[in-house]
Amino acid sequence: MLPSTTRVLVVGAGPVGLATAVVLRHHGHAVTVVDAQAEAANTSRAAVVHPRTLELLSPYGVVRQMVDRGVHTPRFTVRDRDAILIPAPFTTLPTDYPYALMLSQADTEAYLLARLRELGGDVVRPVAVDRLDQEVDGVLAILDGGRRIRAEYVVGADGMHSTVREQSGISFSGDTASQSFSLADIRLSSGVPGRDVILYFSPAGTLVLAPLPDGLHRVVAAVSEAPEHPDVPFVQRLLDVRGPKRWPAVVQEVVWGSRFRVHERLAESFRAGRILLAGDASHVHSPAGGQGMNLGLDDAVHLGEALARVLDGDSDAALDTYSEVQLPKARQVIRLAGRLTSLATVPGAARPVRNAALSLVGRLPAFQRALARQLAGLDRSDRRV
Repeated sequence: MLPSTTRVLVVGAGPVGLATAVVLRHHGHAVTVVDAQAEAANTSRAAVVHPRTLELLSPYGVVRQMVDRGVHTPRFTVRDRDAILIPAPFTTLPTDYPYALMLSQADTEAYLLARLRELGGDVVRPVAVDRLDQEVDGVLAILDGGRRIRAEYVVGADGMHSTVREQSGISFSGDTASQSFSLADIRLSSGVPGRDVILYFSPAGTLVLAPLPDGLHRVVAAVSEAPEHPDVPFVQRLLDVRGPKRWPAVVQEVVWGSRFRVHERLAESFRAGRILLAGDASHVHSPAGGQGMNLGLDDAVHLGEALARVLDGDSDAALDTYSEVQLPKARQVIRLAGRLTSLATVPGAARPVRNAALSLVGRLPAFQRALARQLAGLDRSDRRV
């Protein structure tokens, strides 16, 4: 049932929208979550939850289930076929979660939705927002079919093509790369290189291979033109020319696959009056380093907490602070993803030089620790302890 009024209207029921709603309900505030899709997707692109994200979510009743379900990966490695260029161990990081948690986004969403329902909330589907009219004391949302709902604040967690952002007038500048990416969840019969998350460099292009629950592995590869539904021969070719060589990986089954293009865009602000942005509605970038959903969940927790303080009577300056704090984090993540992408796409003639340099610096424990902290999100200035 869609109410006529709510304190906060969250548009988008992906992990970012659900996490924002969980935080608000945890603090006792009314929130309405709507999504344009008739049902939640049971497949997903994001598959890694970093230590920083688990720390942020820990007060909100979902981490135990996530940790129990996911695969705990002890390190991230950059490799050229079988040669390890850079190891970045998570096991020595100063956190209660010294690992990258490999877990399908669909599972993450399911745990967040279950927690939201425990707290008395839910998602109303399918509901699309057509227009937002800002008023002195709130926002009037005009929905599909002419339905209306009035909210004190609106959160746009509705992805890269955000209607909320467009209605807010916030610019979203950046570029779209010509290169496409193929991703697939697969079952391997041999050549499984342990529990590491691996970024492979090769003349044929980059490839990420990482373990998932239920004996699956996630493959993400940059290709000139990705098929809509990658099959076993396609994924096998990718692994044959980019993945482990000494003990080749053999693909038994493609459980699910998709494709996407890389965008690098950033909103000029995460706030326009009573409209707030979070997740892909405010920033998108290369998947290198697996930071996208994690940064979005960082947004969600901080935005939910800021809104809760404002609804409790604090100054709405907390919402300006949210934007001012999260924007530099987004720039930082975009730079990291861009550096990893640039290293991975060095032309073939320069590859031996790149490999030699990475092997040299990759032996330094200080460099390994610094990279692990960056990937884990533990280098962000407002980290909780």
